[in-house]
Amino acid sequence: MILLEVPKLTLSTDIIIPIVISWSTMIVSAILVWFSSRWLHFTHEVTGALMLVTVLTNSTFVGIPIINAYIGNESLPFIIVYDQIGTFLALSTYGTFIVAFYAHKTKVNLSMIVTKVVIFPPFISLVVTVMISGHIFASETISFLETLASLIVPLALLAVGLQLQFKLPRHELQAFSLSLLIKLIIAPTVAIITAYIFDWEGLATDVSIMEAGMPPMITAAAMASMVGLAPRLCSAIVGYGILLSFATTALLYMAIT
Repeated sequence: MILLEVPKLTLSTDIIIPIVISWSTMIVSAILVWFSSRWLHFTHEVTGALMLVTVLTNSTFVGIPIINAYIGNESLPFIIVYDQIGTFLALSTYGTFIVAFYAHKTKVNLSMIVTKVVIFPPFISLVVTVMISGHIFASETISFLETLASLIVPLALLAVGLQLQFKLPRHELQAFSLSLLIKLIIAPTVAIITAYIFDWEGLATDVSIMEAGMPPMITAAAMASMVGLAPRLCSAIVGYGILLSFATTALLYMAIT
């Protein structure tokens, strides 16, 4: 999909929009989680879990199917920019630091982060695409890439379905509610305000706002669970978050169109 869609982007301010909106929403979300966790006296583990699942967005597994359904295939280039320069870069840098700080089991260093970024297959595809910019693929190659790209949506939905868990520990209901409030309501509101401040409109803006309203990232929950950061809470936030996002993203789309 990257090889097919990124060349369709033109060098303009539109490319900046998903980058600015993605990072602004993540920064504000992280600040809100940190202050709220201190105010509500959440445990160290719960705070670490929320710093991951509440901040990082499911910009591909859920973002691609939902945004593609509402806006169409023309949204894909901006989804890729939002995901690669926004969400994935944050997962590899911010996410690594959060795991190291809150888990107390791993040490983080610059080489670890760089390695995570460099060997990530979509990032490799992005670099290759930039290097061969201007090259026109043969029709057979385009047809082959289109066939592979068409598998993303069904495989993404299958991956999401297989990993959903809905067991909610009652004593963590407060943290659960706070997380979904920030992720599904406050984050897209921050995106809308950011777009308003810079007077941004159009396709890139609509896609970026919709991405900001996507549910928590499954990979972030997996990272938290692997190091013992409230795994049941993370599973509940992701599971219910994806279900609720079908309603909240519908409302969000109506609000921006």
